Amino acid sequence: MNEKYERQIKKGVLDMLVLRLLEKEPKYGYQIIQELREKSGEAFLLKDGTLYPILYRLEDEGLAEGKWQEAEGRQTPRKYYQITEKGRLALQEIKAIWEQISEGISRIMEE
Repeated sequence: MNEKYERQIKKGVLDMLVLRLLEKEPKYGYQIIQELREKSGEAFLLKDGTLYPILYRLEDEGLAEGKWQEAEGRQTPRKYYQITEKGRLALQEIKAIWEQISEGISRIMEE
């Protein structure tokens, strides 16, 4: 039962967190997965099958764009994702909504 609630709560914030990481600099998929894991204290342990649909959806909505970077030496080509201007505006809106919801939840839970 616990995993069900955890998945539902996390699913609602992943777009915001991915956009936030892309806000600082372009990143490739595995890099995003690692940063989410490290910066969240391992609260977000995503798999490729979870992250890439999010990235594709963000691309489809015009909030992020992906560009392939040629391989150097023995590296393989990587697709780097970066936030768009539309994505920056959406992130501000999502963050404001998140803060409002978080405050409301805190008020209820602290009663």
